[in-house]
Amino acid sequence: MPNYDGKEFCNTEGFMLRDNMSAYQYHQILQKVQSGELLRLRPGVFAEPIVLADTMLDIDILVPGGVLCLYSAWEHYELTTQIPNAFCIAIQRKRKLVLPEFPPITLYYWSDHLLEFGTTIAEVHGHKVHVTDLERSVCDAVKYRNKIGLDVCAEIVKTYLRRSDRNLPKLSEYAKKLRVSATLKTYLEIGL
Repeated sequence: MPNYDGKEFCNTEGFMLRDNMSAYQYHQILQKVQSGELLRLRPGVFAEPIVLADTMLDIDILVPGGVLCLYSAWEHYELTTQIPNAFCIAIQRKRKLVLPEFPPITLYYWSDHLLEFGTTIAEVHGHKVHVTDLERSVCDAVKYRNKIGLDVCAEIVKTYLRRSDRNLPKLSEYAKKLRVSATLKTYLEIGL
């Protein structure tokens, strides 16, 4: 835990939150930001530069209530060879959020129903984050196939079908809820 001028304050894995410090400590942090010893990620959230060397940051601190989705989820489950150029995070549809310059984050605005449906907590690069589960991620690929490309969608479905932990009844149930069951059925017929 960092110690600035003999004063310790709460720290969450290299992140410093304004809510956890006194006015004096906050003033010290601002001085450290000006000198370059600390970085301001967004209002009230600061980090040491060494923390930013990690490719995966604690998403729950940067985007509270966000869910890792689409390309980030597909990469987590190793469903595609595509490497996302930014973290794909879903948030509530009408929510406003100030994003830090680093790491690059692409926001997707989903309704509350879609945000809570088919999500799980997973450990990604040592951080516990909310992420769409495996079957939901496959259904999202089918749903957004025209935006991501038909070849990427086909790759995700084929990779899913080769996995030993696949759950086809759950996939079918999710496809019905997301209204992509007819399209998914076509991909499954080709893949099987």
